[in-house]
Amino acid sequence: MEERTDTQRSDAANWAKPVRTLSTRDVPAGAIDANVTGRRPVGATTGFGKLWQKSFSVRLDGAAVTPQEVIAIWKTHFGDFWPKGQRMFLPAGGVAPGEVGLINASTMPGAPQMASGVLVVYADDESFSFMGAEGLPFAGPLTFSAVDEGGSTVVKVDELTRASDPFWELSLMMPVLRERQNNIWRATLRNVAKHFGVEGRVESRIVCVDPHWQWSQAKNIWHNAAFRSTLYAVLRPFRRR
Repeated sequence: MEERTDTQRSDAANWAKPVRTLSTRDVPAGAIDANVTGRRPVGATTGFGKLWQKSFSVRLDGAAVTPQEVIAIWKTHFGDFWPKGQRMFLPAGGVAPGEVGLINASTMPGAPQMASGVLVVYADDESFSFMGAEGLPFAGPLTFSAVDEGGSTVVKVDELTRASDPFWELSLMMPVLRERQNNIWRATLRNVAKHFGVEGRVESRIVCVDPHWQWSQAKNIWHNAAFRSTLYAVLRPFRRR
C-alpha cells in the first residue's frame, strides 16, 4: 500500500456526513421553519421532470479580489445576495458542510411564502454545494463557485436539476415562471458583483440533457412545499390559540 504523504490531503472534511433526513436548529427570529425536518435531501435521480444543466456566471473585471475572498464573503452572507422576496436563513457560521439553511421564498404574486430548506453537502475555499429538501421546485445539486480566468475572478452558479414533481414541472414549463426561477441566480450574481464594485453582465447557458419525465417519481407531489406552505399559512392562526 502506498504511504500517504503530506501533499496528499483528503477533502473528507469538506463533505457533509450522510443523513437520511434533515433537521433544523437555532431557527432565526422571523424565519418560517416548515417542510424541512424529516424531509430527505433529493438528487436529480429522484426528481420528476426533464433534466436541465444550467450555468450562470459573471466576471468581476477590474475587481482586485481572489476566488477565495469571494467565496468567503458569499458563504457568510449568502442570504444577503438573494433578490427581493427570496430569503435564506443560515446558522451564524454561514455555509458549512452539514448545515441546513431555511428558505422562505416568493413563488408567484399573491401566494403565501414557500417554506423549505437545503442541506450544505460540500464547502471549501472556492466552492460550495446545496441539495434541496423534498418539496422544493427542483431536485438536484446547486453549486456556487469562483475561479480565476485570465486574471479576473469569475463567479458561477451551476445546477443539474429536474422539477421535483408534476406540479413544479408544469409550472416551470410556463415561460414567465421558468424565467422567474432562472432570474433568481442572475440577480444573485449581479448582487455579488455589485458587492465588489462591478456592474457585471451575467452569462447563461441552459441545456436540456434528458427530455423525459420520470413517472415513478410523480408521488413526490405529496411533499410539494408550495401546497404545504399554503396549508401552513391557512392553519397558522388556529395553532396560536
